[in-house]
Amino acid sequence: MQLVTNEITPVLSYSYLAVLVPIFLLTDFLRYTPVLLLQSLSHVFIWLLLIFGTDMLAMQFMEFFYGITMAARVAYSSYIFSLVTPSHYQRVAGYSRFSVLMGVFTSSVVGQICITVAGISFMTLNYISLGFVSLGLILSFFLRWPKRSLFFNRNSMSPGTGQTPLEMDKINSKPRMKPASRLNKLAMMNNWKDSFLVLMFQELLNIVKLPQLRLWSLWWIFNSAGYYLMLYYVQILWNEVYPTRDNRKVYNGGVDAASTLLGAITSFAAGYLKIRWKLWSELVIGIVTAFQAALLFLMNTTDNIWVCYVAYILFRGSYQFLVPIAIFQIAASLSKELCALVFGINTFFATVLKTIITIIIADKRGLALSVHPQFYVYFAYFTLLATVYLGASVFVIVRHKWQEQNQDKPPDQMEPANELCNLATENLDCTKA
Repeated sequence: MQLVTNEITPVLSYSYLAVLVPIFLLTDFLRYTPVLLLQSLSHVFIWLLLIFGTDMLAMQFMEFFYGITMAARVAYSSYIFSLVTPSHYQRVAGYSRFSVLMGVFTSSVVGQICITVAGISFMTLNYISLGFVSLGLILSFFLRWPKRSLFFNRNSMSPGTGQTPLEMDKINSKPRMKPASRLNKLAMMNNWKDSFLVLMFQELLNIVKLPQLRLWSLWWIFNSAGYYLMLYYVQILWNEVYPTRDNRKVYNGGVDAASTLLGAITSFAAGYLKIRWKLWSELVIGIVTAFQAALLFLMNTTDNIWVCYVAYILFRGSYQFLVPIAIFQIAASLSKELCALVFGINTFFATVLKTIITIIIADKRGLALSVHPQFYVYFAYFTLLATVYLGASVFVIVRHKWQEQNQDKPPDQMEPANELCNLATENLDCTKA
């Protein structure tokens, strides 16, 4: 178990960080389909190594390929959006999210039934999973190859396709070059200063000044890093809390199904929550983060596996509750291309943070903590985040109340201040004279 905690599982964070940026850029440059093939192929390698691997190196390679599949998830959503017009984005986003959640829910339920009711072994389930991911690899060869992408392949579509030019074509729409021949235009496009990605980053520098975008991006970075660290190590914790060799008494699949279902419900409910987010965002984030810290402490200190299961389900549900809110708050004032760039940058920094924490507390070259001390670190991490968020919420609310009081003051209460300002101005003019 110590090898799994300190030498095998950390490889996932390292591989994810190593391939995230190259895959993000290659996804767009190669127009999605090759990266989807790579993801499907990596899934096949994962289960081949899981079934036939017999040593630690094989398990480390399995985690490496798992990191590739996680990084390649961006290709899935980007591919779907590239095939439809902007008017269908919201509906397609709902369909794709529903299909992913239903896939996780169905596989978890079926797996749990196979183990608990039918008594099927884990190895047999691994062979079944290998068959499904192999089928997915075959299907990926028949995917339609998009003719455009967000950043590198940005040519407008023909009228017959029903697709429209991308929104970021309107950024800095003032002409940057005088009419010239086709060769001159191509030469200027090859100049890195005029490249689309550089213009996007320049636009991004102005956008990060928006308070709500900054707040929810920080939430995405710090909270998602902690969330995925918990996700990577929670099954090791379950095995410590309830070590058993009777597979029929292991309900990990059912717990994943329940947490996925709760996540879908809370995500759906979040879409109907109507509050003044500019005023209450920090408070909502702070309360949810404090709740998650308490759940982590409960998971780590209980010796009852069912209490641990319930705490895990609530933790995932509370995180999924904030995800659609964060997506909406970040995307509300951005075009689709800038959204993709912002989410990509947020995910990258979250992965960097997650990797740093893994090196310090989990890796054998760091502290090499066992799973229980690790969860105490995660508890302290979320407690610190909750303290910062709640402190920021107090500041925002007090400042808002102070501004309201100043606006509600009658004019006669404002006159003395105006007179002082006029007097100071006159004295300043006299001094200059």
